[in-house]
Amino acid sequence: MSVSAAQAAGIAAANRPMSSDEKKIILASSLGTVFEWYDFYLYGSLAVIIGAKFFGQFDETTRNIFALLAFAAGFLVRPFGALVFGRLGDLVGRKYTFLITILIMGSSTFIVGVLPTSDSIGISAAVILITLRILQGLAIGGEYGGAATYVAEHAPAGRRGFYTSWIQTTASLGLFVSLLVILSVQATMSAADFKAYGWRIPFLMSILLLAVSVWIRLQLSESPAFLKMKAEGKHSKAPLSEAFGQWANAKWAILALFGLVAGQAVVWYSGQFYALFFLTGVMKVDSFTSNLLVAWSLAIGTFGFILFGWLSDKIGRKPIILGGCLIAALTYFPVFKFMAETANPALSRAHETVHVVVVADPADCSFQFNPTGLSKFTNSCDVAKSALSHSSVTYSQQDAPAGTKALVKIGDRTVDPTAKTFAADLKSTLTEVGYPSASNPSVVKLSHPFDIFRAQPFKLVLCLCFLIVLVTMVYGPMAAALVELFPTRIRYTSMSLPYHIGNGWFGGLLPASMFAMNAQNGSIYFGLWYPIVIAAATFVIGMLFIPETHKRDIFKGDFSVHPGDTVVEFDPNAADY
Repeated sequence: MSVSAAQAAGIAAANRPMSSDEKKIILASSLGTVFEWYDFYLYGSLAVIIGAKFFGQFDETTRNIFALLAFAAGFLVRPFGALVFGRLGDLVGRKYTFLITILIMGSSTFIVGVLPTSDSIGISAAVILITLRILQGLAIGGEYGGAATYVAEHAPAGRRGFYTSWIQTTASLGLFVSLLVILSVQATMSAADFKAYGWRIPFLMSILLLAVSVWIRLQLSESPAFLKMKAEGKHSKAPLSEAFGQWANAKWAILALFGLVAGQAVVWYSGQFYALFFLTGVMKVDSFTSNLLVAWSLAIGTFGFILFGWLSDKIGRKPIILGGCLIAALTYFPVFKFMAETANPALSRAHETVHVVVVADPADCSFQFNPTGLSKFTNSCDVAKSALSHSSVTYSQQDAPAGTKALVKIGDRTVDPTAKTFAADLKSTLTEVGYPSASNPSVVKLSHPFDIFRAQPFKLVLCLCFLIVLVTMVYGPMAAALVELFPTRIRYTSMSLPYHIGNGWFGGLLPASMFAMNAQNGSIYFGLWYPIVIAAATFVIGMLFIPETHKRDIFKGDFSVHPGDTVVEFDPNAADY
């Protein structure tokens, strides 16, 4: 069977070693994105301390609400950043756009490190902090699309999955580095010193990362696909209206959201963020131990991004991304149940043996969905359910006559949620009937990193690694899959919006949604239906409507120029494409 010159050139490009210029392109894009995610996660890891420093004029409950609101703001504005910077990237170029995003992100992070607290400047500290968080969210909204598009448009045909998978490692690496820096700083000073001033050090260190990232990105040239398109006058004059105002283009953004990104987002957030919260907030594992367990799983599992990116060049994007969604939907219940039984056996036994019932008027019970932390649930039923959920108690609900105040029945004991001593009464009663106290010796605890080789923590690391592998399956090939769905002239805009709606909203709202579902149902596992249903829906929609794109010519007949290559024109009608 004869091979055309275009096909032969494409095969040669796919098989040749990565050039030094291509390595620099990937390093620059990936390093900058690691840095941006490092900044973004840093705030989440230190949210409690930041709340105390910048919202100190409020009581503790209100302070924590504002801290969560500031964190949520960074997620909620990401789609708007995708619109702003996606349009800019399709108008003026990829390189300059993600130079702007990294400058915004890095400067905002450094300013948090030097920002006076509320003790010094009052409410202005809170206003400035929330403004900085919004700027960071906007920058993240523009960063990913630029980096993914830039690398993909430099990658040889047949290696886009492998090249862009390096960018996909950056979110996990950013989380890993932020945890590592925080743990390292905490290890060098007392807890009191860290709360007083040490928390600023990780933010201040970002200036070094910013300087290196900007310097490297300044060395880059613009995407060859964008330059050729602009030279020919084919670039879009109105990327937003062309991408989303014309159904022929808009439908692909919708399908990308529901057939690829939504499932990826919930698997990603479940496997990294919610797994960490499940250990600390639900199973009552101490923060140091939980962070170490997650850090180990990230260190081991992150290579999966590269593996599945490379594999997607061989067998396609869909089998890997949608396969990860399906496996997650089928395994989350047994995996999280095994994690619970391993992390805190005494608490798991209490779930099985202690019968707790909330007796309440159904009209008195709210669905406690509170993504911004601003809502207050003060009805007796809500107070009871919230307290039980935060204490990781499983319970059922029994309907009471209309107008009846709620009661909590624990075995043969009754606790009144309207009493001023409710918190203390609940805690003592739970301990008496078998729920473990804070000094529970069965809960996993690490004192140094290599404690993971004991049986209990090792099992947890294996579980967490399994969850990370699913993350790498759905996320590793994602950049290539999104780039290949859209034409060059509106690619930055078109891929950025569904990506950030999926990850910023479907993923960013996952913790609040799962907590509300758990509180509503009285189970520590019921909230898992949120990622399971979305992942399963993405599997079905993706299988039915998303085309396989790994052999698609993203240049549509344009010249594809790679550093060090001769100029080759790919034929979009060739058999391989």
